[in-house]
Amino acid sequence: MTAPSNERLTSAGTGVPALSLRRQALDALLQPVPAAKADAVRALQAQAVAYPAWAAEGSEQGNLSLSESQQAALPGRPSTPSLVPAKDVPARSPFTLEGRAALLHAICHIEFNAINLALDAVWRFDGMPPEFYTDWLKVAAEEALHFTLLRDHLQGLGHDYGDFDAHNGLWAMCERTAHDILARMALVPRTLEARGLDATPPIQAKLRKAGDEAAVGILDIILRDEVGHVAIGNRWFHHLCQQRGLDPVVVYPELVTRYEAPRLKPPYNMEARLQAGFTDAEMRFLLGEDH
Repeated sequence: MTAPSNERLTSAGTGVPALSLRRQALDALLQPVPAAKADAVRALQAQAVAYPAWAAEGSEQGNLSLSESQQAALPGRPSTPSLVPAKDVPARSPFTLEGRAALLHAICHIEFNAINLALDAVWRFDGMPPEFYTDWLKVAAEEALHFTLLRDHLQGLGHDYGDFDAHNGLWAMCERTAHDILARMALVPRTLEARGLDATPPIQAKLRKAGDEAAVGILDIILRDEVGHVAIGNRWFHHLCQQRGLDPVVVYPELVTRYEAPRLKPPYNMEARLQAGFTDAEMRFLLGEDH
């Protein structure tokens, strides 16, 4: 699949995109070539900024249907890396060139998946406020930047995305929550992706010790942006809880159990999590202080 042409993206003579934001997000999600996916996301984000009224139409559009071939192609991704169970992905030490490349490849794979996760939120869920769609499109564009920065650095180490095996845990949770937007907001951005807030500083310490300051700098950018991404997940989780009359602290563990999400364990990056909008009550729950 190739990236949509400008002629297809805009109505003749108006500059206004011809296809809806959500339909274009689905097209980008189906794109299997990583560089083309990243380019498509950045172009879509630029259109949303240029035409805010067009971007707001996503909330007025109903469910988008998928053909059988489209369903089978979700998410668009290259033939490599090979996807294996998480337990079969070997441990990665940053203190050899090969180990450091493998570690950065794993993070690069997370960022590629994160592009898909954000795009899936945009196209899949109808009837949300306009800001929901522009929020997640912004996330997708920033994840595309992260992926590109990491891939470029990986190539500088003599490797490329696809050279090492990876696992599919992030997308598997995306599939399990495909029909429940509350669970999606609870368990993808503010659970699985929020683990990156906790994991990034220790990884940076190892990379710094290994002498890879360029990788440390890329992770600085990722950590800064991921605080905002988790905050967006928190915002929409709390919005949905309020809309449905649910207590966020009570419903969260119920969703963890129902959808078999990983149970988070300390140590937590408390500063980053509080910046990302976790409440004191939610942090007490994660720390086990309310049990």
